[in-house]
Amino acid sequence: MLFRPPVLLKKIYPSFIWRFPLDGESFFLTFDDGPTPDVTPWVLDRLDEYGAKATFFCLGKNVDMYPDIYQEVLRRGHSVGNHTYSHQKGWGMPATDYVIDIDTAADLIDSNLFRPPYFRITRLQERLVSEKYKNVMWSILARDYNRSLSPRQCAMNVIPHIGSGEIAVMHDSVKCFERVESALPWILDEVYKKNLKCKSIIL
Repeated sequence: MLFRPPVLLKKIYPSFIWRFPLDGESFFLTFDDGPTPDVTPWVLDRLDEYGAKATFFCLGKNVDMYPDIYQEVLRRGHSVGNHTYSHQKGWGMPATDYVIDIDTAADLIDSNLFRPPYFRITRLQERLVSEKYKNVMWSILARDYNRSLSPRQCAMNVIPHIGSGEIAVMHDSVKCFERVESALPWILDEVYKKNLKCKSIIL
């Protein structure tokens, strides 16, 4: 079961940010694939309840459709990142087309942060993207996109690994909400039991 990044990936993509240095207090919760009606506002409300900040890696097509939700993410003090316009898999896609899709999203998403959908990106795409963006990956994967997992299993993919400098990935999408709805409060409870703070990624 994959909930930590393989060592090989870190060696192949050393320029990617897989975690942050230890500072004794900062934990980084991130959400991919939004903004999404009902789901993203629900996530924002839960984060507010805990005084938590997060980073939302947004799809340009969703920002296009739901600009008010995107603006609400910013208004509440969270950071955002580019997750391509149309959720493209980099593998098997020409690098120029991949970058065009990212640039299309950049017209809507003002950020120097990028995360590749599915974590699939070629070395050439990486080099081109790195000219403009900081590539932020992850150290903990909730796997909330997996419908065969229970909310508790998704939470437990994260909870044992919560610590300073760690970057966790969840999703503010309709597909994942059934698991996120229960898992997120459990995760936030554990973050604060460990005297950590959920912070936005700002680079």
